Amino acid sequence: MSIRAIDLFCGAGGSSWGAREAGIDVIAAFDLWTLAGEVYKKNFPEAEFIPGRLEEHDVSKMAKRFDSIDMLLASPECTNHSPAKGNKPRCEQSKDSAFQVIRFIEVFNPRWVVIENVTNMRKWSRYIEFKSALDEHGYKICEQVLNSMHFGVPQSRNRLFLTAEKNRKPPEISLPKIKVKTIAKALDLNGRFNWTPLRQLGRAEATLRRAENGLHALGENKPFLIVYYGSDGGGGWQPLDRPLRTITTLDRFALVKPDPMYGHVMRMLQVPELQAAMGMPPKMKFECGTRRDCVKMIGNAVCPPVMREVIKQLVSKVD
Repeated sequence: MSIRAIDLFCGAGGSSWGAREAGIDVIAAFDLWTLAGEVYKKNFPEAEFIPGRLEEHDVSKMAKRFDSIDMLLASPECTNHSPAKGNKPRCEQSKDSAFQVIRFIEVFNPRWVVIENVTNMRKWSRYIEFKSALDEHGYKICEQVLNSMHFGVPQSRNRLFLTAEKNRKPPEISLPKIKVKTIAKALDLNGRFNWTPLRQLGRAEATLRRAENGLHALGENKPFLIVYYGSDGGGGWQPLDRPLRTITTLDRFALVKPDPMYGHVMRMLQVPELQAAMGMPPKMKFECGTRRDCVKMIGNAVCPPVMREVIKQLVSKVD
């Protein structure tokens, strides 16, 4: 049986990649960011990317165009829910864009809906209203927080997943029995990227302090990561023998290693490393925009292995 899906707020395609690996035919994807759309089109030539605000699309015309759709994937705008935004003002209009999911399901009437977002979405003032709207359209909901590190991703990334099925309670997603991966294997400690001396003129005192904390804990001969923001009580660094902390849309991590000439050198994590830390395979290409653009796309994405497993379990008992 072929299961056809559309992907709302698709970004560069993390959800679509996981869905495709689960055997789903992603027919179309929607996003406001045209640069992410260029990346999406390179990785999903079989799907149609549709740019623009969801509010401006005529959903009835879309339904006629794409015919029967079995599944709707959506990762509504999360920045204004996320604690990564700090104390900056929140945009309620941006949060309300999640209700476009309801507008699309009213017309497409898919059997399954999968919604991913930051866990803080549950604190949104309209969250209960949003879930009630799904219920009013005949969907039974399973609400879970899943951490990517339990799905073979070398990153600790908690995300809220709402799975919904028409007229039937979807299964609770069980964790696969696999070993947790460390970030070490996703990193290139040797060749292709440029390093600079850790202790060089102009290096920020806060950066040096984080590095010294790591050196004090591990000694002079082990590489480690500096964490640029976010409080974990760990002194602004982390070892390589555990999953990476949550990747965001900004440069957050620098790698420090011993060096025979300079004592220690450092550099920011690069796109291929961040990609690997999201569970994205090397053949998923990020070839549009600047490095900063690519970091943002990766930080905005859904980890494909998590979405793959969620969908596989969701559709495992297809009638």
